Amino acid sequence: MDSLVITLGLAACTPHPPADDSGAGTPPTAEECFAGVGDPDLGLPDYDGLQPTIGHHCMGTDHQDIEGIEKLVFVGDSITQGTPPTESDDYYRNLLSDALEEAWGELEVDECARFGARTDDLLLDPHQDILECFPEVEERRTLVVMTSGGNDMYEVAYDLRDGVEIDQVLDSVAYYASLFRDAIHHFTDNPGLFPGGVSVIFGNVYEFTDNESDMGSCPAAAEYEGWTSEPLEGFREAYILMNETYMDIAVETGTDLVFMKEWFCGHGFHAGEPDNECFRGEDAETWFDWTCFHPDTEGHAQLAEMFLQTVLD
Repeated sequence: MDSLVITLGLAACTPHPPADDSGAGTPPTAEECFAGVGDPDLGLPDYDGLQPTIGHHCMGTDHQDIEGIEKLVFVGDSITQGTPPTESDDYYRNLLSDALEEAWGELEVDECARFGARTDDLLLDPHQDILECFPEVEERRTLVVMTSGGNDMYEVAYDLRDGVEIDQVLDSVAYYASLFRDAIHHFTDNPGLFPGGVSVIFGNVYEFTDNESDMGSCPAAAEYEGWTSEPLEGFREAYILMNETYMDIAVETGTDLVFMKEWFCGHGFHAGEPDNECFRGEDAETWFDWTCFHPDTEGHAQLAEMFLQTVLD
């Protein structure tokens, strides 16, 4: 759909402008897209080693030709469900739905996301969110949009706080990511369940510390037991493993990933601090609300733009 250009009209802060923003020519690498976003000497995900195709906008990958969609379904956690104080009309899923209907015409839109949902809720008992969301064969051409993994990673943060050994923590991360892999394969490996075809796009897992690993940076940290300004050893390593695995899933299944982690870095609770490795300028906005975990109104708007451009690329 290269001929179709739709934007939500946001002043999005591109991490690093690609060399060719026309959508033609050689796709950018992750290294090109995110030069200056994060310190490679401290460790960053090696996305390019997994050989994804990245969209010219650097907002996500470009593995699918998503068109002819009749039904749009949102699955996952509270980021997708949406939470106060952001107004419902400003949730990214509603902004994205409106923009995609502008592109494609009227769609059937369904939302199966839940507050607190984890990767083990997608297919496993007792919730089986995906099976509940798609109880029967879906004949219509379907686009599934997902966020999942954030609640798992905050469980990881508590494990690190409590002194769980890093090898055990990384084993947990690998398990959570394997459950997400199973969920994506449910869509891609069962054509009989989606005879009209299905496309899947999901976000990787962001966090609010701007790579500082200090859970106490959130103004509401006092509401969460044991969160301090001391960096959590192993926190960065855990996020690298999770997000590299999410990229591996996108490449393996031919689905698409949105770079939530990279775009939100520098818009967490160290936004505007010059010594932060994701520094985006002194006037950079924070895109998280008071709960620490959830996007604020601007964060939702930016998420909508990221998913929109990735879908339409």
